[in-house]
Amino acid sequence: MMSPPQAAAVIVAAGRGERLGATIPKAFVAVAGVPMLLHAARRVALSPEVGCIVVVVGASDVDRARMLLMQHGVRNVTAVVPGGAHRQDSVFAGLPHLGEAPVAVVHDGARPLVPPDVVTAVIQAAAETGAASAGLPVRETVKLVDGADARQTLDRDRLWVAHTPQAFRTALLREAHHRAKAEGFYGTDDAVLVERLGYAVRMVEDSPRNLKVTVPADLDLAEAYAGQRRIIRTGIGYDAHRLALGRLLRVGGVEIPWPRGLAGHSDADVLAHAIMDALLGGAGLGDLGRHFPPGDPAFRGADSIELLRRVAAMAAGAGWRVVHVDSTVLAEAPRLAPYIPQMRERLAAALGVDSSAVNVKATTTEGMGAIGRGEGIAAHAVATLINVGQ
Repeated sequence: MMSPPQAAAVIVAAGRGERLGATIPKAFVAVAGVPMLLHAARRVALSPEVGCIVVVVGASDVDRARMLLMQHGVRNVTAVVPGGAHRQDSVFAGLPHLGEAPVAVVHDGARPLVPPDVVTAVIQAAAETGAASAGLPVRETVKLVDGADARQTLDRDRLWVAHTPQAFRTALLREAHHRAKAEGFYGTDDAVLVERLGYAVRMVEDSPRNLKVTVPADLDLAEAYAGQRRIIRTGIGYDAHRLALGRLLRVGGVEIPWPRGLAGHSDADVLAHAIMDALLGGAGLGDLGRHFPPGDPAFRGADSIELLRRVAAMAAGAGWRVVHVDSTVLAEAPRLAPYIPQMRERLAAALGVDSSAVNVKATTTEGMGAIGRGEGIAAHAVATLINVGQ
């Protein structure tokens, strides 16, 4: 039986990204098509030791960050709060939201590719020793330089480059931050604040891929690392509903004037349902019946576009991003072509993609079978998904 999570995480992502040359806050700069903050939060959340996550961003970005994390189903984000002028101020802003977790782990949102097993190892080391930091031992010769002149060669066997995550017993981290604030001391990381109290910090060897994205060359390298782990999956979906009097006809989220509509427990939108089924298949998450049981009162008359939005969030939470959907609606009548542009817009908005990434086609069965007799409408869909480097 697994032990309960013992850590609360603070992800600091309030940087503006000036050295990166970004025109948007660094947290939202994409690596392989995914905002850095989302990469980092997903990976921290994958550590079984993390029970809750507090995200700290710029004051004007709180709502944007909250929406991003919510739409993509990042688990256990309990607060998104505004940070301060310095990184240290931002960590301090997150501390009151950590609750009673025995260990606090701090990670930089600008390190989007942190391995979840490193997060776990650092937390476990901190639980044992009181303080721990990810890092890499220095493997090259290091010179102490005065101006442009090397004056001394340092013993590289005793030198490490500190990274995040860093983890500490929560009470110790709070004490270190309060002491630093009272004394007006600013350090380059949280470990130095704890060192000032006389505590040693256990170093845990990190992956070189856990690089900090600071300048454009770092972003290029992060893109290369993320791209090496790309996996493409395809999901196939199908749905069919009979036509009945007294029902609204809704296809692809668009209401179509017609004497009969599709019968079903929800709004019976066959196109949205087929796409949902394709997404669930591609993400390996079962089928519609598993997540939206037939007859469940919670989904009576439900708007299938909202259900599609939920399924897209489920897929994102499992580490999959939709890149394209192709679909075909089979209906003898009504004629659907005039409504297809609006369908694409509504479906794309629910999926969080551009409308160019959603294709909708309509055809008949030339009078053959139940569809040809006008008894119902069916839809097929194929969804292409790509992993987001979890």
